[in-house]
Amino acid sequence: MNTAMEKEALAQILDQAVQDVTECTAGVRLHQGEQSPGEDLCTVQITFDRGFHTSLTLCADKGLLYRMACNSFHEDSVSPEDLEEFTKEYFNVLCGRIAGSMFQATKVPAHFGPPVFYHGRYEPEGREIQFVLTYSNEHFGGAQLIHHVPSSDKDGAVSGEA
Repeated sequence: MNTAMEKEALAQILDQAVQDVTECTAGVRLHQGEQSPGEDLCTVQITFDRGFHTSLTLCADKGLLYRMACNSFHEDSVSPEDLEEFTKEYFNVLCGRIAGSMFQATKVPAHFGPPVFYHGRYEPEGREIQFVLTYSNEHFGGAQLIHHVPSSDKDGAVSGEA
């Protein structure tokens, strides 16, 4: 296994992807901040199963995701099923953008499984948090993008296979 990227460089790639994809797909501007999501949360999670041995989790206020889905669908309201489908597709696009940026930076091809949606907060088993990026928008909806590494990985870098 090779060390692919330091966490500061990875955090910058993740942040840029979150801001660009969120504004482009959902018309919502997110800014890094201190406000954590509230109690009414949804979580979507993926695991990189080739290239990198990490996972990403997005925990967000349901109201923020609802607003993003309405904007994306050009509707005044969406059903709970539509909210779940939007959230999974949004995260799939976001992770695709991240995988592409990671490939440009490291030349390590990555693959991730389909996004999994949860009501409430979800923490993947066998993983530990490497870092958290916290966001809010102008309406104070909060979100956190959490980068997880396997519990045994203590070196502070994202690992990849050539």
